[in-house]
Amino acid sequence: MKLSVIGTGYVGLVTGTCFAENGNSVTCVDIDEAKIATLRLGKCPIYEPDLETLLERNIRHEHLFFTTDLAEGISDAAIIFLALPTPPGEDGSADLSYILAVAHKLAEHITDYKIIVNKSTVPVGTAEKVQAIFDEKCGIKVDVVSNPEFLREGCAVEDFMKPDRVVIGAHTPAARELMGKLYEPFVRQGNPVYFMDPRSAELTKYAANAYLATRITFMNELANLCEKVGANVDKVRVGMGSDSRIGKRFLFPGVGYGGSCFPKDVMALHRTAGQYQYDFKLLDAVIRTNDKQKTLLAEKVKGFFGHHLEGMKIAIWGLAFKPNTDDIREAPALYIIEDLLGAGASIAAFDPEAMPNAKGIFGNRISYGQNEYEVLDGAHALLIITEWSEFRVPDFDKVIARMKRRVIFDGRNVLQPEDMEKLGFYYNSIGRRTIFPDLLLPSSFPIY
Repeated sequence: MKLSVIGTGYVGLVTGTCFAENGNSVTCVDIDEAKIATLRLGKCPIYEPDLETLLERNIRHEHLFFTTDLAEGISDAAIIFLALPTPPGEDGSADLSYILAVAHKLAEHITDYKIIVNKSTVPVGTAEKVQAIFDEKCGIKVDVVSNPEFLREGCAVEDFMKPDRVVIGAHTPAARELMGKLYEPFVRQGNPVYFMDPRSAELTKYAANAYLATRITFMNELANLCEKVGANVDKVRVGMGSDSRIGKRFLFPGVGYGGSCFPKDVMALHRTAGQYQYDFKLLDAVIRTNDKQKTLLAEKVKGFFGHHLEGMKIAIWGLAFKPNTDDIREAPALYIIEDLLGAGASIAAFDPEAMPNAKGIFGNRISYGQNEYEVLDGAHALLIITEWSEFRVPDFDKVIARMKRRVIFDGRNVLQPEDMEKLGFYYNSIGRRTIFPDLLLPSSFPIY
């Protein structure tokens, strides 16, 4: 099948590449000439496991093409996917200007029946707005479909190739039939394709992300309570997760959720509720609680050192909002670092993939290491903010030799308190007992 994908951001690039991998002929369109030139060389502008391999292979096999010419990109496509940004506005609502602008341009070029698919995460009613543009400006029949993505950064290729489910919001039998045929190779193991109306499909994506964000936030609140009452959140999590009504996933506490989806989608759903005069109190609590959780680790650091961080070096392991990605959008590390810089600390950070993006924000206000051990030289404390695999079993001989003090604040619970106690570390994690060796009692702790 011949497809077109408008937009080569995270969603668009994964969508186009994975459809090409299944034998479709896919043309991706973007206005960024430099980006298109890079993609034509088979170079991936984002870090996503396995994506560059598939990208290069499908370009070589002539299944995947890139262009800046919209008319050329859609000329023979049966289905056109819109994978365009919907950034949050100041009031939290999703900005549809990119989608609506492209819809107007597409209407000028369409000369035969097309299916236009909203792949971007969009508010309820967006498909109707896009459909109205084609009904008004295009003399050819066009069906607008909602097909939300459910991709996890770091696992996006696997999620696309073997989806838990496919959601298709379409009104007409013709659109349902063609979309079902397109996705048939991806659900051969029996995973469901759900057909529904576009409004329900649009809301399904927001509902899924908002609920997952709520689970994370609940666990963060529970972890904070565990610290107060002397319970171990790891034990509580296992006990909860064994209940089949609850399940084991998204029960890990930490320093708050980030990324391109959860913060934006929770805000957008909350805003949509307000537009319909519904006070979604639970989402309001999730947003406020997550904002507070993002600075929790910084508050712990300042509390331990008596709020005097001038002249102190803090080492950071992890900048991305989650492992296996270079995405730092709304990453907790950004908020923690800003808080610590404001308190006078100097910061040395390492992340396996996200440092180039972090440099675009912090510049030379912080320093960066070639590896996780380099940033520890002379550090008064280490903060673990992203749970990259290499941080789970570090060489503690190197850690101890390089750090000025044996102090670790673990924002993702990647280490075990018992191990830290044996090694003589002050160790503060999320929702578990704090290891506080006598030699590091605050009254005798040498700050400088």
